[in-house]
Amino acid sequence: MNHYAHAQIPAELFALADLPREVFDPSSYAAKPAAFLPLQQLVLSAAGLHIIVPEYNGSFPGVLKYFIDMLKFPESFDRKPVAFIGESNGAYGALRAVEQLQLVFGYRNAFVYPQRVFITYVKSKFEPDGSLTDRDIDARLARQATGFAEYIHRLSAAAPA
Repeated sequence: MNHYAHAQIPAELFALADLPREVFDPSSYAAKPAAFLPLQQLVLSAAGLHIIVPEYNGSFPGVLKYFIDMLKFPESFDRKPVAFIGESNGAYGALRAVEQLQLVFGYRNAFVYPQRVFITYVKSKFEPDGSLTDRDIDARLARQATGFAEYIHRLSAAAPA
């Protein structure tokens, strides 16, 4: 978020940990709970989505797939620009998780931004206050944020009216 703010690019942050509890009720597939509707609208109205995904057992977390499944199909991601950051405490920085998500978003007709960032050994890359200690990754994240904003701008300018 700091890179977007520094570049004066508006951005909002949403964490799946903040999903409303009622989204997990068995009836929510048939009828989306009222508490989910603002999240659905947030996705629909977003110019693009920048997804930070941790690796979980060689893939992405099930709650992320569940969230994707809860969103309207096909309009939630159809022709929506999407960028990815992978993070893991291993040597590959969630490479597999990001590649698998790219397949899911490709199926949903999203425009996948090709510049991905992978944060390896993530537990060692942050200070207790949340600041990043790896300057190279910080520079890659800054380039990704500004590049993704430009990607969104170019796609929106090229879209039919």
